[in-house]
Amino acid sequence: MPTNREIQLASRPQGWPTEDNFRLVTAEVPTPGPGQLLVRNRYMSVDPYMRGRMNDVRSYVPPFALDAPLDGGAVGEVVGGEADGFAPGDTVLHGLGWRDYALVEAKAARKVEPGLAPVTAYLGVLGMTGLTAYAGLLEVAAMRPGETVFVSGAAGAVGSMVGQIARLRGAGRVVGSAGSAAKVERLRALGFDDAFDYHDGPVRDLLRAAAPDGVDVYFDNVGGEHLEAAISSMNLHGRAAICGMIAQYNDTEAPAAPRNLAQVIGKRLTLRGFLVNDHGHLREQFVREVSGWLRDGTLAYDETIVDGLENAPAAFLGLLRGENLGKMLVRL
Repeated sequence: MPTNREIQLASRPQGWPTEDNFRLVTAEVPTPGPGQLLVRNRYMSVDPYMRGRMNDVRSYVPPFALDAPLDGGAVGEVVGGEADGFAPGDTVLHGLGWRDYALVEAKAARKVEPGLAPVTAYLGVLGMTGLTAYAGLLEVAAMRPGETVFVSGAAGAVGSMVGQIARLRGAGRVVGSAGSAAKVERLRALGFDDAFDYHDGPVRDLLRAAAPDGVDVYFDNVGGEHLEAAISSMNLHGRAAICGMIAQYNDTEAPAAPRNLAQVIGKRLTLRGFLVNDHGHLREQFVREVSGWLRDGTLAYDETIVDGLENAPAAFLGLLRGENLGKMLVRL
């Protein structure tokens, strides 16, 4: 049998993580028992929420354990084990990435059909990423046709989908922020009505120029200055879906912004945090609608793929620095 490699959390980051916080370890390939599958992982996802799990604090998911492999979304091929509904050669989606071979409980695996879409799509546009965008925009923020939508971190995997779904569902104007001129141009190619590089000046001024009539719906991936700017620009009864706050994940001090929360009262704003796991009832509708847009070419998605399990920490750090366009994946 081949050996199994896995990435462990060697130490807890203080501020920005470094590669020293990770360790590549060689272990034996596990042997499946009853109801278990041995999966050879082919692709794994790195996601911003993983930074929070590196801290030893109570949250909505348990923290990563030290000296143990990290986990996260992955797709791979069943190469061993017996369980009803699965056979060797099946491609499955599961939650035990960061390793070459995963011992997966069959009840925690979902078989996917490679012929319907590239397998990487099940980690992105047709997976948790896509459902996050879909549920956050349409159910949490309850976007209505004709409204102006602002998306922060809009060139990322979630943000780029939010903007396109808003356009396809009839938004009056879609605006996005991104971290480079090239990403801004990509957003315009995806159908955003306007986009700006947040390095070009105060976000509040850039947003007001891009959405002069105000913002009805804000999809927040960034927090901090972006959230403050959105509150300043939001119209009466505006709604914000708070998905992530990547701008402060590595801060060691309390964030300075937003400093204008009092406006929430007068404008009667709704700021609502959400987790994608609370919206599983939308999955069938989401897959049906998004797969249709993919088939007819009205929705596009980007992927940034890094090769090699040993480079997974570098891919994760690059994600935090904004080096990805669309979904950041590691090919094992």
